[in-house]
Amino acid sequence: MDNSRNLLRALIVDDEPLARSNVAALLARDAGVVIAGQCGSAEEAVEAIANLTPDLVFLDIEMPECDGFELLERIGPAPAFAIVFVTAHHQFALRAFEVGALDYLLKPFDDQRFARVLTRAKERLQTSSDTRRFIIKNGSALDVVKFTDIDWIEASDYYSTLHAGSKTFMLRRSLSDLDALLATHGFSRIHRSAIVNLDRVSALEIREDGEYEVVLHDAKRLRMSRRYRKPILERLGATQ
Repeated sequence: MDNSRNLLRALIVDDEPLARSNVAALLARDAGVVIAGQCGSAEEAVEAIANLTPDLVFLDIEMPECDGFELLERIGPAPAFAIVFVTAHHQFALRAFEVGALDYLLKPFDDQRFARVLTRAKERLQTSSDTRRFIIKNGSALDVVKFTDIDWIEASDYYSTLHAGSKTFMLRRSLSDLDALLATHGFSRIHRSAIVNLDRVSALEIREDGEYEVVLHDAKRLRMSRRYRKPILERLGATQ
C-alpha cells in the first residue's frame, strides 16, 4: 500500500542554502511530512509549485529578484497550498497574515517554535474542508478572498466580480475558468453570467413565466437559465 499519498508535501523556498537546509532538517524529523522540493529563487519556485503540487510552502519573504509577496502574485490568484512565511523582520508579520499565511517563522527560530508552527499547519490542513483562496492585487496591496466567503460571482467583460458579503473584488479571470475551478468546491453556474456558492442558496422560486430564480441567504435574487436548471437541481438534491 502506498502511504505517500497521506503525507504532507512540503516545499521550501529560500535563496539561502543554509536556511533551506535548516528547514529541511527540521521537517525530516516528522514522519508525516515529505519534502517535495527545495527552491533557491522565485523562478524555480514558480515551476516547482506547478509541477510538485505542495500542500505546504515555507516561503522566504526577502529574496533578491522577487520577494515572497511578489511570488504569490506571479503564481496566480488561487494558490492551493498553505503558506508559512519565513522572515528576519517583525514588520512583515502582519502582512503575512493579511495575504492568508497560516503562520510565520522569525529568523532565527528554535526547534520548539518550528515544531509549533508545523503542528498548527498540519492541524489546519487536516481539519479545514477548504483552504483555497484567491489572492488579488489591489493597488499596492493584496486582497485575500477565501472560496468559502464568496456568495456569488458575475461576469464583468474580461473580469469576474466576486461578491462576498458587502464587499466586491475584481478578478482578471473569465467566468468559464472560474466555473471549472470552483465546481468541485461547492459552486455551480446558474447562468452564462453568474456562478453561485450552493451553501448560500436559501430557495429556488418559480416566476409567473415559469423561469426559476435563485434566492441567496441575503435575499439577493439571481436568474437561473434553463440550460443550468437540471445540474443545479441535482446538486441541491431537488426534483423538478
